Amino acid sequence: MALNRSKFLNSVAERANASRRDVEHVWENALGVIQEAIKKGEDVSITGFGKFTTQRRAERQGVNPRNPSQKVTIPAATVPKFSAGSQLKQAVKGG
Repeated sequence: MALNRSKFLNSVAERANASRRDVEHVWENALGVIQEAIKKGEDVSITGFGKFTTQRRAERQGVNPRNPSQKVTIPAATVPKFSAGSQLKQAVKGG
């Protein structure tokens, strides 16, 4: 079972003893700051959690899954990337 956005916001509000509306407002603004920064090509490091960056993918050749004999060109793109921080990795390991 996944922790979706609504459950996440409710859990944070309960843990912080804050209103869900306030938590949602902060969350939306935090996501906006992260998105704007990585769109500009800046890295976003959150100590203990991880690092958001961008990665440039070169143009490459692929195969059409419906017709494997047909080659397709996959255009170059810049994509977001996340690297987990050491504290997050340790928490997941159970250490």
